[in-house]
Amino acid sequence: MSERPLARGVIARQRFTRLFALGDRKAPLSWTPALVITPHDPELPIEIAPFCVSRDNSIIPATLLMKTRANICFPFDGLETWAAEEGLILPSSLVESDSGTKSAGNQLLPVSWQSLHHDFSLLDDDVEPSVVALIDAPQLAERPGKLIQAVDSIRNRFPNSLIWTPGIAGPDNCALLSWMGVDLFDLSRSREATSRGVILSENGPREVDNSTGESAEMQTQIDAWVRALSSTRTAIRNGTLRELVECQVLSSPRSVERLRRHDSIMSERAIENPGSVGLASNVEIGRRLRCYSYSSRNDPLINEWKRKVANEHTPPEHQSKVLVLLPCSAQKPYRLSQSHRRFLRRINTRGVHQVMVTAPLGLVPRELEDIWPAAHYDIPVTGDWDLEELKSIREMIQNYASRNGFELVINHSGIDVAIDGVEVIDTRMGLSAGSEESLSRLEAVVDEATKEYNLPDPKESQHRLNKLKSLSRFKHGTDDWLDRAKVTGRPPIFRIEKEGTQIALWNPRSGRFSFSKSSLSSLDSCNALPKVHLTPETTWKGDIFSTNLSKVDTQICIGDEVLVFQNDELVGSARATAAGWEWPNGPGRLAKAQHRL
Repeated sequence: MSERPLARGVIARQRFTRLFALGDRKAPLSWTPALVITPHDPELPIEIAPFCVSRDNSIIPATLLMKTRANICFPFDGLETWAAEEGLILPSSLVESDSGTKSAGNQLLPVSWQSLHHDFSLLDDDVEPSVVALIDAPQLAERPGKLIQAVDSIRNRFPNSLIWTPGIAGPDNCALLSWMGVDLFDLSRSREATSRGVILSENGPREVDNSTGESAEMQTQIDAWVRALSSTRTAIRNGTLRELVECQVLSSPRSVERLRRHDSIMSERAIENPGSVGLASNVEIGRRLRCYSYSSRNDPLINEWKRKVANEHTPPEHQSKVLVLLPCSAQKPYRLSQSHRRFLRRINTRGVHQVMVTAPLGLVPRELEDIWPAAHYDIPVTGDWDLEELKSIREMIQNYASRNGFELVINHSGIDVAIDGVEVIDTRMGLSAGSEESLSRLEAVVDEATKEYNLPDPKESQHRLNKLKSLSRFKHGTDDWLDRAKVTGRPPIFRIEKEGTQIALWNPRSGRFSFSKSSLSSLDSCNALPKVHLTPETTWKGDIFSTNLSKVDTQICIGDEVLVFQNDELVGSARATAAGWEWPNGPGRLAKAQHRL
């Protein structure tokens, strides 16, 4: 009898982690991240431990049996057992060698560093396991970068599967492993902690405090696991897993190293395809990016913002000569703060390009202040800059100013700036940004530059259109769809029309263009949006799922608008709820339908 696959649905996503509901989606019996227990472990609630595994090493290669502890396989009428063979595993240092004995399994698939390099059957489309076990995870965890690479390869190859890394998880690193894409953990380290008489807590191993009556018994270890799993699940649901990870990794230098390596690898990949590392282009209203630690500045999301602004973004066409650098504010978007209202009253022209200087994003051009993450980040404000922040900001300003050909930089940021070949005027001269003297100097220098450089001062409608074009180039890579368009409406929401027909709305509260049906063909012709193709036999009535897709553009970020095609004809649009690495085979809904033509 064939093994039944696991029934699972995605409740929440963040980067490489998903909160899965297991079993009947109308009444799930368990969730991930979760534990895998053994017959020797204490009985745990199904809600946190949906699987039990046993290993028979009396034969070579060893075999694994994984049993579901609840009716979580369709049609939900009984438990299920999955069998697998581990294969012969060589040390990861012998990656060039091939033992010749591969792992085998249907719904439970063991893999190793060696099989990831030599077992070409893993590339077969028919291989769709419910659980993938990285059985040499303890060995890979000891070799810098290997665990990250292995989990990343598995996650991208099997986006539908749960990943289990036996032997390395604990309450002190389950959030980090979840961030990397791991779904299932076990009690191996907790059993070891009990044998040594220490507590494996959320903050790492520690000695028992006898003064409070503590013990290192297994129940204490399990209590720590319940707290850690609850915190991780809540963080995934709320979109705050990164913040939890940054707190958790401080318990171990190895965890700090893994986060830094993971950030570095994902930042490099994001240059070619942000969707491949799970980045979002938009988030729901209320989501915050909390940059409270040193590690926050290494987040691939922040690195991609800095790279794109410094090396790609272009200002509105009427703001090409004079750049004004302003300090940031605690309130977002900046223009709503009292300090920026004072700045705006003193800048009496639309012809200068305003850019905010901030950590950790570096630079935020005024036309981008309403989008993710510029409008959503929080950072402790002390007024002090460390050397790395100053170096990064100065490099960004140099690249941005020289690449866009600015002739004058008016510096009201408070940071000393020198740009090769460009005049820089400091309007603060050591004073606070909001002092009357510095504000008067800012106003006078802007007024003088307006005359000296003969800066244009277009009508408000053209000013708004040029800003939206610049914004579109940043978000969609082109502004061709805005040719001959007009901007009307009352701030902050603008109506974009072409030949009397509304083609989009700009709503700063959501930080996105809301496209109308009439704009879809134009967006298609200028390649402004990613494209996905439905199977020919699909009758498209609901949202986008893997079952009705034939071909996709993997350059998709969460929140992107995507154009939907069928039989090479444009049939509508949808909004991505999953990043490109999950397309086209990821679980659950990949995009929510928007328009049908």
